[in-house]
Amino acid sequence: MAFFRNDTVNLLNLHYAIHSLALSGGGAFFAAFLLHAGVPAPMVLASLALILAGRFVIRPLVLAPARRFGLKPLVIAGTVLTGLQYPLLAEVHGVGWPLLALCAVSSVGDTVYWTSYHAYFASLGDAGHRGHQIGAREALAALIGIVGPLATGWALTRFGPHVAFWATAAVLLLAAIPIFYARNVPVPQYAPGAFKAAFAGMLMFVSDGWIAASYVFVWQIALFISLGQDFTIFGGAMALAAVVGAASGLFLGRFIDAGHGRRAVWLAAGVIAVVVCLRAASYGNPAMAVAANALGALVPTLYQPTLMTAVYNLAQKSPCALRFHIATEGGWDAGASSGCLIAAGLLWAGAPFSVGVLLALIGAASVAVLLMRYYERQALTPA
Repeated sequence: MAFFRNDTVNLLNLHYAIHSLALSGGGAFFAAFLLHAGVPAPMVLASLALILAGRFVIRPLVLAPARRFGLKPLVIAGTVLTGLQYPLLAEVHGVGWPLLALCAVSSVGDTVYWTSYHAYFASLGDAGHRGHQIGAREALAALIGIVGPLATGWALTRFGPHVAFWATAAVLLLAAIPIFYARNVPVPQYAPGAFKAAFAGMLMFVSDGWIAASYVFVWQIALFISLGQDFTIFGGAMALAAVVGAASGLFLGRFIDAGHGRRAVWLAAGVIAVVVCLRAASYGNPAMAVAANALGALVPTLYQPTLMTAVYNLAQKSPCALRFHIATEGGWDAGASSGCLIAAGLLWAGAPFSVGVLLALIGAASVAVLLMRYYERQALTPA
């Protein structure tokens, strides 16, 4: 398979698979644990919004070390820094200074990691095999996602948060190892027009961030409550969803690379809309919530290759992939933080969780329009 011949992308996907073990483990329990630790649901969402707002503010600072050292050291540093938040998460007991410290550390680690990682992947991937490469990445992440939530749910129940979340931090340290064997990517000192070239990608990421606020953050809290705030059952529900996701991982990437991007957009947007409605209807019903969560695993395997093929190809063509992703990730932070704040306000005012989940439909409609425009332009561009 030609898309497996890029050794650097293979190393990046190995890194991402190990990283996903942490994200599907401690990361998936982030909001649920805050709720369990005595932080009210609206404040959990407000805390996530604060993390995202912090990321938005400090993200431009990533450019200076990147210009001096290149992208590879930043991906390594970001991977390690993201691990620091999990020991702090174990110390949270209600609203207080540990929660504020957690928000600050999470903002720094996530900013360094995601900005540099996306720029790195965009720079080193192959435009002609982009969908395949992202599909393989998401399939690996889904497969690893079967283990992560089961192990973390068991560890939280059996040993408590310190063991569970320190283990997550250790996994993130391991995730940095494959990057040491990849090549570096220099960042140009000056790149006129780079931020202007990022405008279309930034709009896509604003919509994607809005979707994440409801589809991921609000839903994880709603699912945890629906399952009686039981870590083991919550982990099992996440693992079941990963099984569904792993089974469908490579299909859409191949579909996009074959020139069917517009059909992929409709398929992904339609699945998002159906799953969002099912999730909204299932709140409070454990069996329905587990089923809706499992069906939701189809979304990343269908939607992420569609979105990220467009974004990575735009980044690779731009004057500077890092500057491109500083702008697009800033858009994601703006969309996700505003979505979290609006959902928090609705919950505080007494609205049911189903309303917060349904907010994702707005972002899904917006990103579908933007992606359709991108793939229509690609279809009109001579090969």
